[in-house]
Amino acid sequence: MSKLILILLLSVVSFPLSAQELNGRVEVSYDRIQGVDPKVFQTLQKDLNDFINKRKWTDDNYKPFEKIDCDFLLYLTDKKQENVYSATLTIQASRPVFNTSYSTPTVSYQDKEITFRFDESQTLQFSDNNVSGTDALASNLTAVFAYYVYIIVGLDYDSFSPDGGSPYFKKAQNIVSNAPEEGKNITGWKASEGRRNRYWLVEQILDPRFGPFRSFWYTYHRKGLDLMADKPDEALKNIFAGLPVLTKLYNENTASILLQFYFNAKADEWANLVRQAPKQDRKKYVDELMKIDVADAEKYRRIK
Repeated sequence: MSKLILILLLSVVSFPLSAQELNGRVEVSYDRIQGVDPKVFQTLQKDLNDFINKRKWTDDNYKPFEKIDCDFLLYLTDKKQENVYSATLTIQASRPVFNTSYSTPTVSYQDKEITFRFDESQTLQFSDNNVSGTDALASNLTAVFAYYVYIIVGLDYDSFSPDGGSPYFKKAQNIVSNAPEEGKNITGWKASEGRRNRYWLVEQILDPRFGPFRSFWYTYHRKGLDLMADKPDEALKNIFAGLPVLTKLYNENTASILLQFYFNAKADEWANLVRQAPKQDRKKYVDELMKIDVADAEKYRRIK
């Protein structure tokens, strides 16, 4: 009996209790929804937290300090019909910078095209092999969350090894290809619905034409930010050497969602990096950033 207990204890200790990849937090905001028991949304919040944190998204085992920090805010905007809601989803994720207490943002994005069905008596379901499930509106919720999880994980892997995130971007693309459909109720998955949606984001990430972006993403983090503590001059040199890559991509793809997606997360960081550049170079960097990141031009203009 004592041997059996010892074996059981050893098996528990050796089991990768922290194998999951995400240190995620999901908040559901429902102040605009009237006539629904708040417990429904509290259940939704708990189920979504369990969905992203308890599910295995990769084949790797993560130690607690390796988990990816991410936040999701699901803001319900309207009740369309019984158990059917429209919402916006704000996604944020970050990655620690080597030898510092600083975490660099990797995702800061809002998706405004979400409609879903939620019945608190049913379990959230998702399968990479059957994305659309048996109820398109119910499946749309988990499909959207799974899509962004794979984007987050893919970007994290890409920041540590060149093109390391490809398997996860392809999983996100698989979701797009097999996304739930229900007339005009479900949007955001199709190329024909606009140039800046889920379809185009992952399409551009995997498009060879945008390959230089992914190479830059790796250099920016691994040979840039991760060197800042020990070799700040070399780190800044490596980072600013990549700015022409972004400029070239912008000139060739002025309506790119990928560049917008990038600067949504990185604009404040770029402004701080420019402030650390040699004074004689700052104007050049500011002018370039103001051209390719028009939405954040004022942040760079202040540096001048």
